[in-house]
Amino acid sequence: MPLVDLVMPKLGESIMEATILKWYKQVGDTINLDETLLDIATDKVDSEVPSTVGGIIKEILFEVNAVVPIGAVIARVESTGANVSTIITTPVVVPNAIAEQPTVKIVEEVPYTPTPSNSIDSNTNSSFKSEPNSNDPRFYSPLVLNIAQSEGISLNELQNINGTGSQGRISKKDILYYISAKKAGTLVSIVTNAPINSNNTTTQSIPVVPTQTATPSKPLDELLNDHANFIAQNSATKIANPADVILTGNTEIVEMDRMRKLIAKHMVDSVQTSPHVTSFVEADVTNMFVWRDKVKQLFEKREGTKLTYTPMFLECIAAALEKFPLVNSSLQNDQIVYKKDINIGMATALPTGNLIVPVIKGANQLSIVGLSKAVNDLANAARNNQLRPADTQGGTFTVTNVGTFGSLMGTPIINQPQVAILALGAIKKRAVVVETPQGDAITVRHMMYLSMSYDHRIVDGAIGTQFLAAVVKAFENWDPNRQWFQYV
Repeated sequence: MPLVDLVMPKLGESIMEATILKWYKQVGDTINLDETLLDIATDKVDSEVPSTVGGIIKEILFEVNAVVPIGAVIARVESTGANVSTIITTPVVVPNAIAEQPTVKIVEEVPYTPTPSNSIDSNTNSSFKSEPNSNDPRFYSPLVLNIAQSEGISLNELQNINGTGSQGRISKKDILYYISAKKAGTLVSIVTNAPINSNNTTTQSIPVVPTQTATPSKPLDELLNDHANFIAQNSATKIANPADVILTGNTEIVEMDRMRKLIAKHMVDSVQTSPHVTSFVEADVTNMFVWRDKVKQLFEKREGTKLTYTPMFLECIAAALEKFPLVNSSLQNDQIVYKKDINIGMATALPTGNLIVPVIKGANQLSIVGLSKAVNDLANAARNNQLRPADTQGGTFTVTNVGTFGSLMGTPIINQPQVAILALGAIKKRAVVVETPQGDAITVRHMMYLSMSYDHRIVDGAIGTQFLAAVVKAFENWDPNRQWFQYV
């Protein structure tokens, strides 16, 4: 009977790993097709993972609380069915040019494809190859890349390692042993001749870890345990830990929960990925205030859902996104990916103090009633921990309402891989100058600030400001006499 690999499923465009919360089956247990195998958690949502095949579980590769990259094999099942579906993955080539980039993200675990290279004498018991060809691409798992990045190991150095995995692939054990031996000072060197051109040669020193002499500074099991929470707890920018803080007076130290650790990492990664620029504008939302105050009771009675400002804002924002497709795009390497769908993420505060971003799909195609029901349903599901994985996937633009908590404005951080996020401030009554046919007049109006952070790699100040101006115009031109049921 065939042995089938079960992999960590892809849960969203920006999700790179997930934490295993619970296994429902153990080695030797029988599992049916689509039966729940384990619970996993990301910074966005907790979810159950069903088995993609029926059979007997032969191997479980990760323990509870392990952080697992998307696409990694998590278990193996001996299939009892006649037909086994084949899981197809797309190879991702990691070129040398990305070695100096601040972050490396690969979505799926891919099989290693060996490339021609000149290895050192087979009698030399080494974890490295002596003459790597820098032009030959190699494949690395996301976990190996993350470990290499965190330890300052360049891609050139990584290419010298001969893995002990299938077909010579570098495994987690290989790189952790190398790091440990490097820190312990047990690396030795050999000298080889590396041709530069047809007329000249030069000598090149290649680090080597002899298997018999390279003793890790820690046992492998301890190294593996140390790295189990690495992705959630660390980033390229060091975060102070209790040992770095001088404690004075009455203090209390509380461990961050899992979601807060992941949110912290995603925020740091976003700032390191995108050069953030924030623009601010002011909007007169008096017409919106008047209309909502006039119809909110009848709206709730007729439609069975409350009318808040959020769906009104989202309707205007979606219309502006149609006019400025660059703000609704993503950047992939040197390519701009224009999103035809307008799926607006809505940052929602949870009772724990954490944030989650459910997504309203096709926001530009929904009426004010449809938007109201979508906003209220997703917000309630988020607060009651009832969101499905699909509810947080596919966002193309994000809106956060900082005014809910009384803030006038903010400088939000982009929700990767999007290129912009809009913060809505509190609505305040202020005396402002208004132009009238009779001349300027000072009157009381309902005003609010809007602030948008955007990725300056592809969205310049002109586009960002023009988009904000379009949103403000839609806010201020809201019809105070509008009959919503005409648009249902």
